[in-house]
Amino acid sequence: MTSPGGADQSRSARPGWRDRHGRGIRGPVTGPHLPLLRNRVDMFDMTVASTAEYLKDLWPDELADVAFEVAAMPSELGETPAVDRWRVELKNRRVILYRLPIERLSRLHSYDEMHKRMMVESCVFRAVAELLGKDPWDLAPDRFRHL
Repeated sequence: MTSPGGADQSRSARPGWRDRHGRGIRGPVTGPHLPLLRNRVDMFDMTVASTAEYLKDLWPDELADVAFEVAAMPSELGETPAVDRWRVELKNRRVILYRLPIERLSRLHSYDEMHKRMMVESCVFRAVAELLGKDPWDLAPDRFRHL
C-alpha cells in the first residue's frame, strides 16, 4: 500500500494487528518453546480418550470394537425431564458422551481441574459399565486397592 507521500507501508495479514510504537508485531503468548494453551474442549476430549484407552487395556476383548465419541449435547430429548450425560448404543457398540451436560450440570464441591477430570472419568466408567452390564467399581478393582 502506498501512502499519500509515496512511501510503502506494509500491513499485517491479520486485520487489527500492526506494529505499535515501533516494538514489532505481536507474537504468540506462549512463545516458540512452550506448548499451546489448552482449552476446556480439548481437556474434555483428552480425558475421555485417556480413560477409554485405560479401560480398553483392562477389557481388550469386550471393548475392542467399541467406538467412543464426544458430542456437545443430546440431539433429542428423552422421556424424562433429566438431560442425559451419555448414551450407550449396544447394537452399534458405541458410547457417546455429552460434554455440556457433564461439564455444566455436575455439582462438584470443588470446581478445579482435578475434580472436573474425575467427573469426566466417572461418566466414562459408568457408560462403559452400562455397555458391559457391570458395576462401574468392577471395571478396575485394582485401581482402588490402595485407598
